[in-house]
Amino acid sequence: MASSTVPRETRPASRGRRPASRGPRPGSRVRRHLPTSPWLFAAPGLLITGVFVLYPFVSTVVNSFTDRRTLIPGEFVGLANFRELLQDEMFWIGLRNSTLYVLGVVPALVLLPLLLALLVQKNIPGIAFFRSAFYTPVVASIVVVGLIWVWLLDERGLVNAVLEAIGVGRVGFLSDQWLLLLSAMTVTVWKGLGYYMIIYLAALANVPRELHEAASVDGAGAVRRFFTVTVPAVRSTMVLVGALSSVNAFKVFSEVYLMAGPDGGPAGEDTTLVMLVQRTGTGLTGRVGYASAISVVVFVVTVALMLLVLRADRKEDA
Repeated sequence: MASSTVPRETRPASRGRRPASRGPRPGSRVRRHLPTSPWLFAAPGLLITGVFVLYPFVSTVVNSFTDRRTLIPGEFVGLANFRELLQDEMFWIGLRNSTLYVLGVVPALVLLPLLLALLVQKNIPGIAFFRSAFYTPVVASIVVVGLIWVWLLDERGLVNAVLEAIGVGRVGFLSDQWLLLLSAMTVTVWKGLGYYMIIYLAALANVPRELHEAASVDGAGAVRRFFTVTVPAVRSTMVLVGALSSVNAFKVFSEVYLMAGPDGGPAGEDTTLVMLVQRTGTGLTGRVGYASAISVVVFVVTVALMLLVLRADRKEDA
């Protein structure tokens, strides 16, 4: 009689045990345990912006409606500071000079850096030296630059020595009201050429070479290609340069202060609005409230300049 074999019963797998976790499976989502982590990364930048930008701005606006002085908190006076501005002769002189500065500097800083970028765009031997030379004034300290130009344009400076040698005679670059303002504009343009040249070089690198080749085939010369190909291609960059340079020109301080002195030239006729803010709001008896009102006017005018430039650009697009 054959013996029957009984199959061995298999033990059921333990239900209480789970396989050891080996990390998230491919394609599975990882939960974000800290929903505030982006704010933690942004906190330092937000803190710096709030302390050094937003708080001073709000404080300046609030102080413009008070009669606060350097050591006196002051009281609310409403629009008294702004009404006083309308009767202040120095305010109108500063507004005139700041406006003339914009009219004299902005066109030069929009056109000259573009021409300079076209010159240094070509890869020829030694062009790297000229690119560095044109950009050197940008990284130089404005104080050093201002002092160098003061020494050059002084009554006994190098420029007057050359003019006297050729029989022209000495010119009062730093003593005449309008020549001093024009000299300061020259320094601003000279120092800003390299900065805006770099911006134009980045824009020119995106202009298709085929457009210039097609214009050349049609018989267009260098001047015609500049107005029909280059200018339309970098027009948005020109608007950007115009907006930046107009704001910086209206807020000019260092160039005029270094060349004209703290008094703003002869009889203060070369004072700009920012110089007037510095002169009025500093010192132990500084009128902080009145200087804040001038600062608010400078802010409103600079915003208006940017809006005008952007609106003119939109009209060109239309």
